[in-house]
Amino acid sequence: MLHLNILICCHIKNICQRFALRIGCYFIKMEESTERLADAASAAAEEMAEEPLVGMLDLVLLSLLAGVSVYYFFLRDTNKKEDVPALKSFTISPTSLPMRTNDSNFVSKMKSSGRNVIVFYGSQTGTAEEFAGRLAKEATRWGMKGMVADPEECDMSELAQLAEIENHLAIFCVATYGEGDPTDNAQEFYEFLQNGDDQLDGLQYTVFGLGNKTYEHYNAMGKYVDKRMVELGATRVFELGMGDDDANMEDDFITWKDAMWPKVCEFFGFEAQAQDINMRQYKLKIHKDYEPTQLYTGELARLNSLKIGSQRPPFDSKNPFMAEIVVNRELFNGGDRNCMHIELDVEGSRIRYDSGDHVAVYPVNDTTLVNRLIELTNEDADMVFSLTNVDEDSSKKHPFPCPCTYRTALSHYVDITALPRTHVLKELAEYTTDPAEKEKLKLMSSTSEEGKAEYHKWIVNDVRNIIHILEDLPSCKPPLDHICELLPRLQARYYSISSSGKLHPTKIHVTANVLKYETPTGRTNKGVCTNYLYKLKPENDTKYHVPIFVRKSQFRLPSKPQTPIIMIGPGTGIAPFRGFIQERSWQRDEGKPVGETVLYFGCRNKAIDYLYENELNAAKDSGLLKLYLAFSRDQDHKVYVTHLLEQNKAEVWRIIGQENGHLYVCGDAKKMARDVHAAIIQICQTEGGMTPSEAELYVKKMINQKRYSSDVWS
Repeated sequence: MLHLNILICCHIKNICQRFALRIGCYFIKMEESTERLADAASAAAEEMAEEPLVGMLDLVLLSLLAGVSVYYFFLRDTNKKEDVPALKSFTISPTSLPMRTNDSNFVSKMKSSGRNVIVFYGSQTGTAEEFAGRLAKEATRWGMKGMVADPEECDMSELAQLAEIENHLAIFCVATYGEGDPTDNAQEFYEFLQNGDDQLDGLQYTVFGLGNKTYEHYNAMGKYVDKRMVELGATRVFELGMGDDDANMEDDFITWKDAMWPKVCEFFGFEAQAQDINMRQYKLKIHKDYEPTQLYTGELARLNSLKIGSQRPPFDSKNPFMAEIVVNRELFNGGDRNCMHIELDVEGSRIRYDSGDHVAVYPVNDTTLVNRLIELTNEDADMVFSLTNVDEDSSKKHPFPCPCTYRTALSHYVDITALPRTHVLKELAEYTTDPAEKEKLKLMSSTSEEGKAEYHKWIVNDVRNIIHILEDLPSCKPPLDHICELLPRLQARYYSISSSGKLHPTKIHVTANVLKYETPTGRTNKGVCTNYLYKLKPENDTKYHVPIFVRKSQFRLPSKPQTPIIMIGPGTGIAPFRGFIQERSWQRDEGKPVGETVLYFGCRNKAIDYLYENELNAAKDSGLLKLYLAFSRDQDHKVYVTHLLEQNKAEVWRIIGQENGHLYVCGDAKKMARDVHAAIIQICQTEGGMTPSEAELYVKKMINQKRYSSDVWS
């Protein structure tokens, strides 16, 4: 019955479709020309007459349908239940997947893997992360089991739950960045400590901070974490350690950790006896059969993420944008030094920046050095390999993206020009056959005063990298995969942006000296990134792209354009101030009232390294800029920006003391920034009538109010 009904319904549908089709055709014919309306109607009538709309088969089926309907509604037994097969019921349910432990749940991970030590790191350049790895590895030597954790990838509200693990220890290895700020990956942890009121009673911890005494906020992050932990009820197992990068960070770290472990053992009631264990963190796998499209070629995270034209925003440190270099020109007029003005095209990237921000560039190591290291280790540059963590529970499966070739690893991922730290020298000694050379490496890796002095002289002062060590100690033959494991990751280099996002929204300008110098051993060392960029000149339709991202800064113009400012930036320290001047010019063109804008610029010779001379003179001539210049070598006696500040001390005090103006310093942290700081304190005394202590407090207040900002490097 059901099939018959379906057949009849389909046929009726067919009749209706034929009828509609004919009528539609006639209307189409009618639209072709209004004059043919009568002809179309006549033709339709003739066609319908020749071929009836309802044929003999149609009449039979319609009659059959009428008979079935009469039976169904009037003659059938309605009391009899018809057995209708039940329709099958389908439910769409999610696929059952095995339960996966939340990656951010570090306490559960520690419990399941039997660990009691966790080392959190806050790292911007990779040093704190490297130290964290060494601490976690050393925990094994002292009868404990450790793991490394990135606080950005952890739920830090779980810290209190560490108390559930017997003899636990949380080590915080944190660097300070910029104006006493946390590193990018520790920002959320910092906010958790600031805003959270979770009690950490029962948590056992210690802190090692990484900083630089040339900066105003020396080790601010390490001090804050240590102080806040105590405030929240945690127990300090060992005193705060602080490393000074201006002196000897490695020495500071070794001294601290060698004293820390015995105290930790004593706290836990362990016997403080270190076992001498040499243990590889990663195991090597050589890939004989591989798919070329599955090899990493320099990407930071996702395969093919650096492919031009197919990139996806947002762009950051793990997903950099391939910016085209549209300008790369020389700024110096002669001499044996070079300074680049580079313009990066970021159109279509959705990257936005403000004056004072930093642009990070991922460099590529010098091909000559890469080839030399491959030659010294007698390895195949195109060998495809992977390094996989022997600790299956570790969140860091590889030291860098794998699989890749040795050439790719040494070019993009491994910092082959870094000065090897003492733990690297200790590992190298195991691959050294000459007794004298072996003893030398062991001495430099020791904690003795003689060993520290030799390390400082032979490695630090002589600026020896891994290539120089293998050249000078020919019996040292480490495998290349172990070198790749031991050396730190090649990090992005940061540059103060030298343009205004208001004036140049799709271009980022960079001003950078090309670093090149001779070492005491007679070798020529070159800065990795600046020498890489120096070669990338867009000429003869040749295009170059570099991976970049923008890091936001606290180095900002006042929110009110009418606030007066003093900018002090000798050499390439002028970079952010060029952006400030552009922005103030744009603000004035927009009809906004712009306050006094003063720049102190210095260089060696006016004729050679006076950067952006024409631009600065134009800004001065327009009435926007007041310009003070110090050319240190154009006269018999040296003249620096600090001398000019002293000469103009009345004006300086008027701006910063009476008009609440802002003061900005950019450039060398070791000498210039310190001298400027001292000069400002002196001006507060002589012009502001303050005592030395009052002047110190006033300058500190300016810094806290963001009225005295520094963007410096050492």
